[in-house]
Amino acid sequence: PPPFWAFAWAGGQALARWLLDHPAEVAGQRIIDLATGSGLVGIAAMKAGAASVLAADIDPFCAAAVAANARSNGVEIAFTDANLLDAPPPPADLICAGDVFYEKPMADAVLAWLKQAQANGTRVIVGDPGRTYFPKSGLILLAEYTVPTTRELEDQEVKRSRVWALD
Repeated sequence: PPPFWAFAWAGGQALARWLLDHPAEVAGQRIIDLATGSGLVGIAAMKAGAASVLAADIDPFCAAAVAANARSNGVEIAFTDANLLDAPPPPADLICAGDVFYEKPMADAVLAWLKQAQANGTRVIVGDPGRTYFPKSGLILLAEYTVPTTRELEDQEVKRSRVWALD
C-alpha cells in the first residue's frame, strides 16, 4: 500500500479549510490533530492562530512528514506516535479528527474516545467524505467542501467532504 501519511485525505482537507476559514474557532487554543498523517490539519490550526498543536499518529513515519511540512509552513507542531486512544484524552481545547471512520474497529474506538474528550469539556470536530463507518447521529454539520483527491486512495478525483462538530 502507499504511505497513507503522504496524502492530503479528503476529510483532512475539508477540516483544514474550515479551520483557515474560521480562525476565531482556534485562536489561542490547544489543539490535538488526531490521526495527523502529514500534519495538514495541525498546520492549518497553527496558521489560524492556535496556541499549540499536538499532532498524533500511530505511524512513526509521520513524524518526519509533520516536521518537514510544519517547517515549510513556518509553524511549530509537537508530534507523538503514541496511540492516544489507549489512555484518557489529554487536556485540549479542541480535537480535530480527519478521515478516521474508514474501518469499523477504528471508528468505534475513535468515536468512544472523542465522546470521552467531549465529556471532559473538549470541543471535537471531524472531517469526513462519507466513509462507511461515519456515525449516523450525534454530529452537527458545520460546512461542506469539494476537494481534490487521488485515484491512489479514492474512487474519484474530486470528493465532497463535510466538517462536523460532535453534538
